[in-house]
Amino acid sequence: MRARSLDEALASLDGDGKILAGGQSLVPMLNMRLVRPARLVDINAVPGLDAVRARPDGGLDVGALVRHTDLLTSPLVQARAPLLAAAAAHVGHRAIRNRGTVGGSLAHADPAAELPAALLALDAGVVVAGRAGHRRLPLAELFVGLLTTALAPDEILTGIEIPEARAAGWGFAELARRAGDFAIAGVAAVVRGGPDRCTGARLVAFGADDRPVRLRAAEDAIVGRAPSAELAARAAVEAPRDCRPSSDVHASAEYRAHLVRVLAEDAVRDAVGRLAA
Repeated sequence: MRARSLDEALASLDGDGKILAGGQSLVPMLNMRLVRPARLVDINAVPGLDAVRARPDGGLDVGALVRHTDLLTSPLVQARAPLLAAAAAHVGHRAIRNRGTVGGSLAHADPAAELPAALLALDAGVVVAGRAGHRRLPLAELFVGLLTTALAPDEILTGIEIPEARAAGWGFAELARRAGDFAIAGVAAVVRGGPDRCTGARLVAFGADDRPVRLRAAEDAIVGRAPSAELAARAAVEAPRDCRPSSDVHASAEYRAHLVRVLAEDAVRDAVGRLAA
């Protein structure tokens, strides 16, 4: 059914329904019979969920129905959260970016997806609507495992809240077999401070665990030190400590751990370079 309001959409979720937004993850799963919901609730006509808005604190509010392409073309995203635009450029192909939604990527919780990692590096939170009202939770609490989130069956992720990040340096690096493929591994980095000292860091690996994970040992190696290429190398040594990569037909666990180290150095080097500029 096609919901015309958020209340109508929530009323249609009876425990065995699935939200249809961009459909870029759900439709392939339906085709492969991996999910067989009793009802699909199309929320594309729900008003107010497809905008990027400036927050008074310098951050952004991103509606769940904002398309990946919108992140690439939005002047607000380019100015206030360029890391998010950089990550969106790696998502699938143009047809997928034109249909896929930010909220759908988060709710699907693929551990190799770019946007969840970038948003976690940006310290974003999500707004969730349910029949009992709205609640907010940090993005780290949304992901609980492989393709699994903290969303209840009768809840809808409606928006993402991104704090101010204009004064931070950022970097993004991933390796995929081909352009548009899911990443074998990747790292998103945000480093705060100035040209003399790093005061904060958030590094997130994706494709290297059952969810996007903070690289806290690498973060600790950055904070309090001057931004430099040598600092990036120091952080990279620590990066694999917080990952639990698995082996599959694309790569071994050992190779993914190696990639996290290499890509962390690339991402941090870019981040501290922007910070020192």
